[in-house]
Formats: sequence, structure tokens, C-alpha cells
Amino acid sequence: MKKFIMFVLVCTVAFSSLAQAAEKASLPKGYGTWEKSRQKIDNDKKSLFYGIHYVYVDKKAMKAYRSGGLYPEGSMFVVENFNIKEIGGKPVQGKKNMIVLMKKDKKYKTTGGWQFVGFSPDGKPSGLDPVKNCYECHLKEAKDRGLVISRHTDFK
Repeated sequence: MKKFIMFVLVCTVAFSSLAQAAEKASLPKGYGTWEKSRQKIDNDKKSLFYGIHYVYVDKKAMKAYRSGGLYPEGSMFVVENFNIKEIGGKPVQGKKNMIVLMKKDKKYKTTGGWQFVGFSPDGKPSGLDPVKNCYECHLKEAKDRGLVISRHTDFK
């Protein structure tokens, strides 16, 4: 019983630390100048990324992103997601609805060594669950690619 209580306490502290770190995180300044993917459209209304989005990749991550190698500590990706508007029967970019930061940081063991933070359109932390909303999907979709779902081919 004592071991179980200790386990619960350790888990609580670990998840609390992750939540606090997410609350203190901020978007990297100037990420809009990083290399940017072409427009991606996700029409699945059940998807967290339903809408139109762009991926921004910093210089530190770009070499591994191109080659498929290991990402160095501090590598960063930012995804901007926009609503979809229909104009003339075609999907068109609407208002920004979410921004997500993915930063390589070995401190985040419960999310595979990546920090995942969601932000509102104005850049304030949104309270996105880094395990449920991010890591579980990244693990399922990109376990063999360093947990990075997008591909460099998205930039061509």
C-alpha cells in the first residue's frame, strides 16, 4: 500500500510539473520567419487539427527534418491552425484558432522527450493536455520519425 501511495504521489508531482511548465511556456519570438510548410487541409471534423494549418520549423530542427535523423535538443516546430470557411464550394482559410509548440526537451519524459504546448490565437497557453492531445497521437503516427508527424515533403 505504501508503494502504491508513493507511486501516486510521484505521478501527481510529475504531471503537475508538466502542467506548470506548459503554463510558463511561450511561443518563440520570430517563429513566423522560420521555414514554413505549404498549406495543409484536414477535413476530419473529429481531428484536433480540423482546419487549415501550416508548420514552421526552426533551423536547429531543419537538418534532421530533411534527412530523417535524430532531432537535437532544443529543436522546435510551431503549428498554426485556422478554421475552414467555404467560399464557392472550396475550403478557404478562416480565423486562426490554435497554435501548438513542439520543442525537443529531454526533461519531458512522459511525452517522449518533447514539450507540447497549446496556445490560443493570441498566444496565451490554452491548457491543451500534452499527453492526451499530443503525445498519444504523435506516438501512434510517427514513432519511427522521432515523433514528428509532418514530413519535409510538406514544404515542396
